[in-house]
Amino acid sequence: MLPSEILGRVREIQVRTGRQVADVLAGEYVSVFKGRGMEFDEVRPYVPGDDVRSIDWNVTARTGEPHVKRYVEERQLTLMLMADVSASQDFGSRGRSKREATAELCALLAFSATRNDDKVGLALFHGDIEEYIPPRKGQKHALRVVREVLAHEDARAAEALEKPGLVARLRGAWDRFATGRRPRQAREATDVGHALEFLMQVTKRRTICFVVSDFLDDDFEHAMVTANRKHDVIAVLVTDPNELQVPDAGLVALEDAETGETRVVDTSAAAFRREVEERAKARVSDLKRRFASLGIDFIHVDASGDVIEPLVRFFRMRERRGRR
Repeated sequence: MLPSEILGRVREIQVRTGRQVADVLAGEYVSVFKGRGMEFDEVRPYVPGDDVRSIDWNVTARTGEPHVKRYVEERQLTLMLMADVSASQDFGSRGRSKREATAELCALLAFSATRNDDKVGLALFHGDIEEYIPPRKGQKHALRVVREVLAHEDARAAEALEKPGLVARLRGAWDRFATGRRPRQAREATDVGHALEFLMQVTKRRTICFVVSDFLDDDFEHAMVTANRKHDVIAVLVTDPNELQVPDAGLVALEDAETGETRVVDTSAAAFRREVEERAKARVSDLKRRFASLGIDFIHVDASGDVIEPLVRFFRMRERRGRR
């Protein structure tokens, strides 16, 4: 049974995102993500102005009156949410962790899909696949998706809350974010490539796939490109402000959440803060450039801010591009 805190957060997200879906995202989702084909609807009598190429000659010959075939767009889509639940996602310096921001983003997308009668599925991954929920329709199913993302705050995150002061708050963020070293343990790691390989195995139908992660990983580009050939893959980078700009807090002991390595740094040194900031911002710019070169759409979400604004910007960008 889920803790009452998790249930409370699920209800809070449901209320907040439900209003946002109704007020802000109405029309944005459906205008961007359209059906991929046409399906037969009916045969009806010909009326002036109908395309003669749509005439059903068999029915016309049988009835003696011209009839045409009518097709409608196959509207139902499948939305797949690939949510990173590795140890680095537990970090949060402004009251909300990257994992919680990921859950809210997934909620917005799941409820948008449900509102348009689309299917939504979920895969939680780290160095391996933690959980897979096959795509289904319905609000109850969308709520399950949100609940599962929130519920995977594992023992490592709980331990972090017990640490005092900045050791707990800054745990694993800067060193890991700047260096991009490969992780050691599957449960704590980030393996985007493996997650996408799993997607290709379990999903035969074309999906709209949002990969929500901090992308503290290497060598995932090939898997992203391969998956994007079959699916519509969108990369969503989630970062925390203290990963991009280090505050002056004196001597701080940092522990890398994904490798367990520790390091004492002097955050009062302007040169150190400047180096971390430059490397972190360069990493975000590099990810954006690399995804663009691969033909994969990119969204950057600040875990401490509003997740709906970058999502709406993305929808409108896609809509403008579709009109060209």
